[in-house]
Formats: sequence, C-alpha cells, structure tokens
Amino acid sequence: MHLYAEFSRRFIRGVAAKMIVTLCLLTCIALVSNASFAQSSWPSKPITIIVPFPPGGATDALARAVASRLAPILGQPVIIDYKPGAGATLGATIAAKAPADGYTLLMGAVHHTIAANVYKNLSYDFQKDFVPITIVGVVPNILVVNSNKSIYNVKELVAQAKSEPNKLSYGSNGNGTAQHLIATQFQMLTGTTLLHVPYKGSAPLTTDLLGGQIDMSFDASTSTLPHIKAGKLRALAVITPKRSNLLPQVPTLAEAGVPGITITTWFGLLAPAGTPKPIANLLHNAVIKAMQSPEFKAQLEDAGAEPVGNTQEEMAKQISDEIEKFATIIRIGKITAN
Repeated sequence: MHLYAEFSRRFIRGVAAKMIVTLCLLTCIALVSNASFAQSSWPSKPITIIVPFPPGGATDALARAVASRLAPILGQPVIIDYKPGAGATLGATIAAKAPADGYTLLMGAVHHTIAANVYKNLSYDFQKDFVPITIVGVVPNILVVNSNKSIYNVKELVAQAKSEPNKLSYGSNGNGTAQHLIATQFQMLTGTTLLHVPYKGSAPLTTDLLGGQIDMSFDASTSTLPHIKAGKLRALAVITPKRSNLLPQVPTLAEAGVPGITITTWFGLLAPAGTPKPIANLLHNAVIKAMQSPEFKAQLEDAGAEPVGNTQEEMAKQISDEIEKFATIIRIGKITAN
C-alpha cells in the first residue's frame, strides 16, 4: 500500500506538471496569435491626428502633409481633428486620454516640452503618457515685424524697445510655447521689455500681425515666409545656428548681435501610452515611408520645413533633453501660464 500511494503521488505530480507546461505553452501561443492578429488586422478604421492648434499654422501644414501620404499606405482615411487652446496642452490632454489602439495620434511639437515645465497642473505627463512615433519635420523661427514699422534690423528694434519699454508688442502661439520662450530669452539678453500677446495658434497671430494689431513675432517660417516674400512682413533675423536656405540674405539672430537663442520648432507624431508595440512600429514604418515620397518632400518645402524622420528612441531622448533644458530657462525667465 505504501508503494502504491507513493506511486500515485508521483503520477499525479507528473500529470500536474505536464498540465502546467501545456497551459503555459497554450497561453504563449494565444498571446502571439493575438499580437499577430492585432498587427495583421490594424488598421480597420480611420485614424485621427489631433492638431493642438487652429488650422492654417505650421502644425496644421505638417499634419496635413503626413495625412495625405499616410492614408494610401495604411489603406484607411487619416482625419485631422483640431483641438486648439491652452498653449497646445488641450489637444495633448485629449490625445493622452484616447484609447491606446493606434487610431488616435497627436501632432506634438516643441511647445509640449516647454509646457511640461510651464503648466503646473497638467492632467498628463508628456513623457509617460505618450509613445513617440517620429519627428516629422523642423522649421526655423523668424523674427519679423510688420512692414509698415520703421524698423529695419535687430539693432533698431532693440533701441526702440529700450526707449519705449512695454510698447512694442509681440504675438505668440500661447503662454508656454516656443515663441513665448524665444521672446523671453530675447528680452533677457537685450535688456528690453516687450508686450506679450498670446494667441491660440499661428493663424490668428499672423492675421493680427498683418493687420498691425501687434508689431512683431518670433513665429515659424511656415506661417511667416509667404508674407515675407509678399513684402507684408519684414524678416530681421532667423533663430537658427546658421542662415536658412529659405532666406539666405537674412542674418541669424547671433549675427544680428543677440547670440544664445537657437530654439528649433519641431513637429512629431505620438500615440497614447499603452499602444501595442507592433502597432507603434507599424505606424513608425508607415510614416517614414510616407516621408520618402517626392510629394511629401515638396509639401514640406512649400511649408518652409525640413523633414526629419528619426527613430522612436531618438525622439524620446530629444523630448527628455528638451524638458530638462527648458526647465532652467523657464525658471530664470519666470514664465508661467494660467
């Protein structure tokens, strides 16, 4: 009886062990099958890109360029959904709370790495709540004035700003955006005081700049270049390390006597955190393929932008580095947002 009992116990343990191994194998097969199914069946419906600024600005131009070339690659419509406000954080909030299934994306920008330090009560974390896909493009920022102003270079601008503090006004895409940060640095380095007029995006800003309601801006070339070429805006400097091929005759801000400001405005796609890795990879590969088309490159060139198309890891590192760098500037400049 003792031998029989021992045999029974060993037999049962052996069967149980085999059952556990079998269940583990079946679970692994199911997980792989589900991942393969998700990858092979995605996308099965339209994809939405949330643009956190109004139509007509740089973010809109790059989002539409991506959408037009991405749709035929993925075989589904790609819809642009405008959610402007709160220095681009409203759209980011909506995107962060969207289902993590790859069907809702955010056209993020440098503004979001600045906002991470400016807005103290954000309902999302730009690093933790998003999965980077790729940076689509970069555009130079240009210091421009209305052509009706009797200001023809940076030296004259600084002189007038010093003689009449808080009279010359500049527009930005909102509190805590790249334009706001550039202008803050400009004032710190030149000892001037300018009047800040925040907008919800480049389109309304440009309208008021052309109409003379504000005097100047540090906005992206996407919004300003057509009006510079038309003679309605006067370019005083480009905020880039070297002169831009778009305006080779215009000096850099450093050449104009104000070194130390080289903030580049970038725009890139992100998905909500938790998006399955296979889908994020499919998105990355599809966007890179879209960016290689001659039509896409032509669209970006017309918008005054240069394509990037970096890896997901490179985009994540750039976001991390910028958040750290801008924290110091924002603290010194005492930039706040409501």
